[in-house]
Amino acid sequence: MRIRRRLDPESTPGQRAPADEVVLVDDEGRPCGTAPRDGVHGSATPRHLAFSCHVTDASGLVLVTRRALGKRSWPGVWTNAFCGHPRPGESVVDAAVRRGAEELGLRFPELPRVVLPVFSYRAVDDAGTWEHELCPVLVATLDGDAPVPTPDPDEVVAWRWVDPDELAVAAAAAPWAFSPWSVAQLGELAASPGGLRPALGPVARRAVEVPGA
Repeated sequence: MRIRRRLDPESTPGQRAPADEVVLVDDEGRPCGTAPRDGVHGSATPRHLAFSCHVTDASGLVLVTRRALGKRSWPGVWTNAFCGHPRPGESVVDAAVRRGAEELGLRFPELPRVVLPVFSYRAVDDAGTWEHELCPVLVATLDGDAPVPTPDPDEVVAWRWVDPDELAVAAAAAPWAFSPWSVAQLGELAASPGGLRPALGPVARRAVEVPGA
């Protein structure tokens, strides 16, 4: 895997890094380089910056999606609405707005809010692919009840609007059917005053920890 450190000989000063690169971070969460996005995930994935965005409708239902079967990591599992990687020089909020449109055709009436700014995890899937991410968690709310997404089929194979308490029960009962990051995030969001929904309820607090982290 080709890793570029802070000074990139292929770039001129002030030039934005290519859009297909992710930001590497050190143990303190500080940017320390970039790497090609299509090759960063593997058996020795370096720690890098990502984000997860949870989406609710006006009535408090939560959007969950099933990852496309062709995804490199955790294909076919259910997860939060969408995830992504900020490009070099791009904020996590701007990245969430961009990916919401690209992945699900969503337009947010207000900017997503960051609710878990230092969420971080490591996990490995059944094929041996590791995730190792500093992954701030955002929540976005759409106008109206249960809007219809228009997903990119390369990213999402199915989607559902669900009650958050029912989602928490499902994640606690069958964590292997969900992405490990979404399972862990549900528990933290339930315990956070600015989390997914104030009425999330006590059930969500029983969501299990990240398997294999």
